[in-house]
Amino acid sequence: MSNYPNFLIVGAMKCATSTLHEQLALQPGFLMSELKEPNFFSNDEQYAKGMSWYLSNFDSSDDYILCGESSTHYTKMPTYPQTIARIQQHLPDTKFIYVMRHPIKRLISQYIHEWSMGFISVDINQAISQYPELIDYSRYTMQLQPYFEQFGRDRVLPVFFERMLSHQQAELERICSFLDYPQQPTWQELDAQNVSSDRMKHNPLRDLIVELPILRELRQNLIPKSWRTWVRKQWTMQQKPELSPENLLLLEKIFNEDLAVLGSWLGIDELNCDNFIASVQAEELDWATVTLRV
Repeated sequence: MSNYPNFLIVGAMKCATSTLHEQLALQPGFLMSELKEPNFFSNDEQYAKGMSWYLSNFDSSDDYILCGESSTHYTKMPTYPQTIARIQQHLPDTKFIYVMRHPIKRLISQYIHEWSMGFISVDINQAISQYPELIDYSRYTMQLQPYFEQFGRDRVLPVFFERMLSHQQAELERICSFLDYPQQPTWQELDAQNVSSDRMKHNPLRDLIVELPILRELRQNLIPKSWRTWVRKQWTMQQKPELSPENLLLLEKIFNEDLAVLGSWLGIDELNCDNFIASVQAEELDWATVTLRV
């Protein structure tokens, strides 16, 4: 039996959406897509596969209360401009969860991810001017506004990475309440998901050797762990990327303008890069009752 999703976790990239996806999948009555990021409504090549392919990701013989998927490409404007219209066409009544994080920390994490995939090879200070998406994906009001305009703010739940880590059970309960889940959810202890600093640089031949079961067994039995660890380090980023003071000031200026608007939407005065983490960890945040400036 194919199910239509009741909700989508739409981003943001590098904000623990994989962890949230897994947590919801572990709750009784949730059906989460086995393919964590179908990217169906964003990527043209995925959308071309048709709605039947998309719904096949939710095939199940069991009865489920809620059905969802997680695709961070859905909040990657302007890279994927048709996303909103496609969701409106096929899932007009769905709800959305948007996870945010300190915008500069999110940008750095994305840079490491793109470096490991071989998409970016230049220093981070050069990358922020060459790859505008590093900045755009941290401009949260830019990503949220189209959802507000098309679906209304009541259908979008703001979640913050920092608070989800420090108030795990409470945030899971808030998310499930937003989804009208009738049971009591329980946060489960999981291994860290998709940690950027642990990512090895993509290499097709090495990845083939690592993934083949027979070669993996030979490697583990014949090659000392200390040597395997040393080799792994050669494929990971040795030093955390450092923004120059000038670029740090530039990014703070860009993101502070965006965060000021986000703060007004959430009822937080003067939200900025300096107070972001303390502000979002302090209390549960939802859209303020005042009229949103969209």
